Amino acid sequence: MLKKLFGKTPIHVWVIKQVDPDLLHLCGEGRITPADRRDTQAIMSALRRGDYRGAVEMTDNGMVLNARLFAALVPHDELHLGASGHAQWREHSWHVAQVPQRCWTYEGRLVAWSTSQGPLDLVSSEDVSGIRRRACAENAPPPGHPRFGAADELEGEAEFAARWRRDARDPEQ
Repeated sequence: MLKKLFGKTPIHVWVIKQVDPDLLHLCGEGRITPADRRDTQAIMSALRRGDYRGAVEMTDNGMVLNARLFAALVPHDELHLGASGHAQWREHSWHVAQVPQRCWTYEGRLVAWSTSQGPLDLVSSEDVSGIRRRACAENAPPPGHPRFGAADELEGEAEFAARWRRDARDPEQ
């Protein structure tokens, strides 16, 4: 009751890491503790405009993170989460993917994967397709030309054979 009188009641929010066209990557619930009653009104206004800057405490483990890591912080009563893996927010129905704690501070794009529990149970993870694409392109031999040996060897097989033949013909060099 004293917290309500002095305005230190925490503001409960849904923490969204990334917003895709029909998918929310949801970290979970968080809370923001304002300094006083006036601060509560300013924070609520900033949250509704989508430009809140400051600390967010995750309710499930107490981690305090900077709001800039997230795409949206939504006041608890503005997003309605259903049991079927759907959410209602901004007059739109969204699929929801659970973001694991390891991705909360990741600053790249996330992708959602269906788990073994079914298509409604989605989990987000880091998108490493760009890294994979670059790694495959750098190490791929030209079509029809297999390459054997260590990737960091200094001399190719043809160069070695030519040098070996040259050395075998002229042993004095």
